Amino acid sequence: MRASLLQIAVDDDEPVNSRRERVSSLVRQVAERERPDLIVLPELWTTGAFAYESFAAEAEPLQGPTYEVMAKAARDAGVWLHAGSIPERAGADSGAGDALYNTSLVFSPEGELAVSYRKIHRFGFDKGEAVLMGAGSELATVRVPEAVLGLATCYDLRFPELFRGLVDAGAEVFVVPAGWPARRRSHWSLFARARAVEDQVYVLACGTAGTHAGVDQAGASVVVDPWGEVLAEAAGAEEEVLTVDLDLRRVAETREQFPALKDRRLP
Repeated sequence: MRASLLQIAVDDDEPVNSRRERVSSLVRQVAERERPDLIVLPELWTTGAFAYESFAAEAEPLQGPTYEVMAKAARDAGVWLHAGSIPERAGADSGAGDALYNTSLVFSPEGELAVSYRKIHRFGFDKGEAVLMGAGSELATVRVPEAVLGLATCYDLRFPELFRGLVDAGAEVFVVPAGWPARRRSHWSLFARARAVEDQVYVLACGTAGTHAGVDQAGASVVVDPWGEVLAEAAGAEEEVLTVDLDLRRVAETREQFPALKDRRLP
Protein backbone atom coordinates (compact mmCIF):
# COMPACT_ATOMS: atom_id res chain seq x y z
CA MET A 1 0.00 0.00 0.00
CA ARG A 2 1.32 3.42 -0.90
CA ALA A 3 0.43 6.32 1.41
CA SER A 4 0.95 10.05 1.00
CA LEU A 5 0.89 12.37 4.01
CA LEU A 6 0.09 16.01 3.20
CA GLN A 7 1.63 18.27 5.83
CA ILE A 8 -0.65 21.24 5.17
CA ALA A 9 0.43 24.75 6.15
CA VAL A 10 -2.17 26.71 8.09
CA ASP A 11 -1.92 30.48 7.73
CA ASP A 12 -4.27 32.63 9.79
CA ASP A 13 -4.50 35.06 6.88
CA GLU A 14 -5.76 32.44 4.41
CA PRO A 15 -9.58 32.25 4.36
CA VAL A 16 -10.99 28.84 5.24
CA ASN A 17 -12.84 28.50 1.93
CA SER A 18 -9.65 29.29 0.02
CA ARG A 19 -7.73 26.69 2.01
CA ARG A 20 -10.40 24.06 1.31
CA GLU A 21 -10.07 24.64 -2.42
CA ARG A 22 -6.27 24.73 -2.27
CA VAL A 23 -6.07 21.48 -0.32
CA SER A 24 -8.59 19.71 -2.54
CA SER A 25 -6.47 20.72 -5.54
CA LEU A 26 -3.36 19.44 -3.78
CA VAL A 27 -5.06 16.09 -3.13
CA ARG A 28 -5.71 15.72 -6.85
CA GLN A 29 -2.15 16.76 -7.75
CA VAL A 30 -0.57 14.34 -5.28
CA ALA A 31 -2.83 11.52 -6.45
CA GLU A 32 -1.79 12.09 -10.05
CA ARG A 33 1.91 12.50 -9.28
CA GLU A 34 2.48 9.92 -6.53
CA ARG A 35 -0.24 7.34 -7.32
CA PRO A 36 -0.99 6.57 -3.66
CA ASP A 37 -3.71 4.27 -2.41
CA LEU A 38 -4.25 6.46 0.66
CA ILE A 39 -3.84 10.20 1.28
CA VAL A 40 -3.79 11.62 4.81
CA LEU A 41 -4.43 15.23 5.89
CA PRO A 42 -3.72 16.73 9.35
CA GLU A 43 -5.95 17.72 12.24
CA LEU A 44 -8.20 20.80 12.04
CA TRP A 45 -6.42 22.11 8.96
CA THR A 46 -9.42 24.28 8.09
CA THR A 47 -9.19 26.40 11.24
CA GLY A 48 -5.93 25.51 12.97
CA ALA A 49 -5.82 23.31 16.07
CA PHE A 50 -5.07 26.23 18.40
CA ALA A 51 -7.45 28.76 16.84
CA TYR A 52 -9.92 28.27 19.67
CA GLU A 53 -11.85 31.46 18.93
CA SER A 54 -12.61 30.14 15.42
CA PHE A 55 -14.03 26.77 16.42
CA ALA A 56 -17.62 27.87 16.92
CA ALA A 57 -17.62 30.28 13.98
CA GLU A 58 -16.17 27.74 11.54
CA ALA A 59 -17.91 24.64 12.92
CA GLU A 60 -19.91 22.73 10.32
CA PRO A 61 -22.24 19.76 10.22
CA LEU A 62 -20.68 16.42 9.40
CA GLN A 63 -21.87 16.67 5.81
CA GLY A 64 -20.89 20.32 5.50
CA PRO A 65 -18.57 22.25 3.16
CA THR A 66 -15.41 20.31 4.01
CA TYR A 67 -17.23 17.00 3.62
CA GLU A 68 -18.49 18.01 0.19
CA VAL A 69 -15.13 19.28 -1.08
CA MET A 70 -13.16 16.32 0.26
CA ALA A 71 -15.66 13.72 -0.96
CA LYS A 72 -15.33 15.15 -4.45
CA ALA A 73 -11.54 15.26 -4.18
CA ALA A 74 -11.42 11.58 -3.15
CA ARG A 75 -13.74 10.63 -5.99
CA ASP A 76 -11.85 12.68 -8.59
CA ALA A 77 -8.51 11.32 -7.40
CA GLY A 78 -9.74 7.75 -6.99
CA VAL A 79 -8.02 7.32 -3.61
CA TRP A 80 -8.84 6.54 -0.02
CA LEU A 81 -8.71 9.92 1.71
CA HIS A 82 -8.34 10.54 5.41
CA ALA A 83 -9.44 14.16 5.24
CA GLY A 84 -7.98 15.11 8.62
CA SER A 85 -10.46 16.52 11.10
CA ILE A 86 -13.00 19.32 11.23
CA PRO A 87 -14.77 21.20 14.01
CA GLU A 88 -18.10 19.39 13.74
CA ARG A 89 -21.33 20.94 15.03
CA ALA A 90 -23.50 17.98 15.97
CA GLY A 91 -26.85 19.76 15.67
CA ALA A 92 -29.92 19.50 17.86
CA ASP A 93 -31.32 16.50 15.98
CA SER A 94 -28.26 14.38 16.83
CA GLY A 95 -29.17 13.97 20.49
CA ALA A 96 -25.98 15.81 21.45
CA GLY A 97 -27.51 19.27 21.61
CA ASP A 98 -25.44 21.86 19.78
CA ALA A 99 -22.11 20.32 20.84
CA LEU A 100 -18.86 20.67 18.92
CA TYR A 101 -16.55 17.75 18.21
CA ASN A 102 -13.12 17.32 16.66
CA THR A 103 -14.17 14.85 13.98
CA SER A 104 -12.11 12.95 11.42
CA LEU A 105 -13.54 11.89 8.06
CA VAL A 106 -12.38 9.01 5.85
CA PHE A 107 -13.65 8.74 2.28
CA SER A 108 -13.55 5.82 -0.15
CA PRO A 109 -12.27 6.21 -3.73
CA GLU A 110 -15.93 6.55 -4.73
CA GLY A 111 -16.28 9.62 -2.52
CA GLU A 112 -18.43 7.86 0.07
CA LEU A 113 -17.90 8.46 3.79
CA ALA A 114 -16.40 5.18 5.03
CA VAL A 115 -16.05 6.16 8.69
CA SER A 116 -15.91 9.18 10.98
CA TYR A 117 -14.18 9.46 14.35
CA ARG A 118 -14.81 11.96 17.13
CA LYS A 119 -11.58 12.63 19.03
CA ILE A 120 -11.74 11.00 22.46
CA HIS A 121 -8.95 12.83 24.30
CA ARG A 122 -9.25 16.62 24.10
CA PHE A 123 -6.21 18.78 24.72
CA GLY A 124 -6.15 21.85 26.94
CA PHE A 125 -6.75 20.60 30.50
CA ASP A 126 -9.18 23.31 31.71
CA LYS A 127 -9.23 25.49 28.60
CA GLY A 128 -9.22 25.42 24.81
CA GLU A 129 -10.35 22.24 23.09
CA ALA A 130 -10.95 20.50 26.41
CA VAL A 131 -13.83 22.83 27.26
CA LEU A 132 -14.97 23.86 23.78
CA MET A 133 -15.30 20.38 22.26
CA GLY A 134 -17.24 17.32 23.35
CA ALA A 135 -15.42 14.03 23.84
CA GLY A 136 -15.94 11.16 21.47
CA SER A 137 -16.79 7.79 22.98
CA GLU A 138 -16.23 5.20 20.24
CA LEU A 139 -13.12 3.72 18.65
CA ALA A 140 -13.05 3.76 14.86
CA THR A 141 -11.49 1.45 12.31
CA VAL A 142 -11.98 1.04 8.59
CA ARG A 143 -10.92 -1.71 6.24
CA VAL A 144 -9.20 -0.62 3.06
CA PRO A 145 -8.20 -3.24 0.45
CA GLU A 146 -4.80 -4.05 2.00
CA ALA A 147 -5.20 -3.30 5.71
CA VAL A 148 -7.39 -2.24 8.60
CA LEU A 149 -6.81 1.38 9.59
CA GLY A 150 -7.24 2.48 13.20
CA LEU A 151 -8.07 6.14 13.75
CA ALA A 152 -6.74 8.48 16.42
CA THR A 153 -6.13 12.23 16.60
CA CYS A 154 -3.22 14.25 18.01
CA TYR A 155 -3.49 14.24 21.85
CA ASP A 156 -4.86 10.68 21.66
CA LEU A 157 -1.27 9.67 20.95
CA ARG A 158 -0.45 10.05 24.66
CA PHE A 159 -2.97 7.38 25.71
CA PRO A 160 -1.73 3.88 24.82
CA GLU A 161 -4.89 2.15 26.00
CA LEU A 162 -6.80 3.65 23.07
CA PHE A 163 -4.35 2.06 20.65
CA ARG A 164 -4.55 -1.31 22.41
CA GLY A 165 -8.28 -1.12 21.76
CA LEU A 166 -7.64 -0.44 18.08
CA VAL A 167 -5.31 -3.43 17.87
CA ASP A 168 -7.98 -5.61 19.45
CA ALA A 169 -10.35 -4.32 16.76
CA GLY A 170 -7.94 -5.53 14.08
CA ALA A 171 -5.95 -2.39 13.25
CA GLU A 172 -2.70 -2.89 11.32
CA VAL A 173 -2.07 0.78 10.54
CA PHE A 174 -2.67 3.71 12.89
CA VAL A 175 -3.52 6.97 11.15
CA VAL A 176 -2.93 9.97 13.40
CA PRO A 177 -3.63 13.49 12.07
CA ALA A 178 -2.38 16.23 14.39
CA GLY A 179 -1.79 19.90 15.06
CA TRP A 180 1.20 19.29 17.35
CA PRO A 181 3.08 22.31 18.74
CA ALA A 182 6.74 22.79 17.86
CA ARG A 183 7.78 23.13 21.49
CA ARG A 184 6.86 19.48 22.11
CA ARG A 185 8.12 18.04 18.83
CA SER A 186 10.35 15.50 20.58
CA HIS A 187 7.29 14.00 22.30
CA TRP A 188 5.50 13.67 18.96
CA SER A 189 8.28 11.59 17.41
CA LEU A 190 8.72 9.54 20.58
CA PHE A 191 5.03 8.66 20.90
CA ALA A 192 4.68 7.78 17.21
CA ARG A 193 7.52 5.27 17.51
CA ALA A 194 6.29 3.95 20.86
CA ARG A 195 2.79 3.23 19.54
CA ALA A 196 4.31 1.42 16.54
CA VAL A 197 6.63 -0.73 18.67
CA GLU A 198 4.21 -1.68 21.43
CA ASP A 199 1.36 -2.52 19.04
CA GLN A 200 3.47 -3.82 16.13
CA VAL A 201 1.75 -1.71 13.50
CA TYR A 202 2.56 0.98 11.00
CA VAL A 203 1.98 4.53 12.22
CA LEU A 204 1.12 7.31 9.77
CA ALA A 205 1.35 10.53 11.79
CA CYS A 206 0.49 13.62 9.77
CA GLY A 207 1.06 17.04 11.34
CA THR A 208 0.34 20.57 10.26
CA ALA A 209 2.83 23.19 9.19
CA GLY A 210 2.62 26.93 9.82
CA THR A 211 1.37 28.79 12.88
CA HIS A 212 -2.06 28.42 14.51
CA ALA A 213 -3.18 31.48 16.45
CA GLY A 214 0.42 32.26 17.34
CA VAL A 215 1.38 28.65 18.13
CA ASP A 216 4.21 27.36 15.93
CA GLN A 217 3.53 23.86 14.61
CA ALA A 218 5.98 20.98 14.73
CA GLY A 219 5.30 19.64 11.26
CA ALA A 220 7.54 16.56 11.48
CA SER A 221 5.05 14.20 9.84
CA VAL A 222 6.42 10.68 10.18
CA VAL A 223 5.86 7.12 9.02
CA VAL A 224 7.02 4.35 11.37
CA ASP A 225 7.12 0.61 10.69
CA PRO A 226 6.10 -2.19 13.11
CA TRP A 227 9.68 -2.47 14.46
CA GLY A 228 9.74 1.23 15.30
CA GLU A 229 11.97 2.20 12.39
CA VAL A 230 11.29 5.59 10.83
CA LEU A 231 10.61 5.06 7.13
CA ALA A 232 10.14 8.74 6.29
CA GLU A 233 9.97 12.01 8.18
CA ALA A 234 9.26 15.57 7.09
CA ALA A 235 12.38 17.71 6.97
CA GLY A 236 10.85 20.46 9.08
CA ALA A 237 7.75 22.52 9.70
CA GLU A 238 7.06 23.69 6.15
CA GLU A 239 4.33 22.37 3.88
CA GLU A 240 5.52 19.04 2.54
CA VAL A 241 4.34 15.73 1.09
CA LEU A 242 5.66 12.36 2.31
CA THR A 243 4.99 9.30 0.17
CA VAL A 244 5.91 5.84 1.46
CA ASP A 245 5.28 2.28 0.32
CA LEU A 246 4.07 0.05 3.15
CA ASP A 247 4.57 -3.71 3.04
CA LEU A 248 1.61 -4.86 5.12
CA ARG A 249 3.07 -8.35 5.41
CA ARG A 250 5.53 -6.89 7.91
CA VAL A 251 2.78 -6.49 10.49
CA ALA A 252 2.07 -10.22 10.62
CA GLU A 253 5.78 -11.07 10.27
CA THR A 254 6.72 -8.80 13.17
CA ARG A 255 4.01 -10.24 15.41
CA GLU A 256 5.15 -13.76 14.54
CA GLN A 257 8.87 -13.08 15.04
CA PHE A 258 8.35 -11.23 18.34
CA PRO A 259 4.94 -12.31 19.66
CA ALA A 260 4.74 -9.89 22.58
CA LEU A 261 1.05 -9.20 22.07
CA LYS A 262 0.32 -12.81 22.96
CA ASP A 263 1.83 -12.29 26.42
CA ARG A 264 -0.65 -9.63 27.49
CA ARG A 265 -2.21 -10.53 30.83
CA LEU A 266 -4.15 -7.54 32.12
CA PRO A 267 -7.78 -7.32 30.89
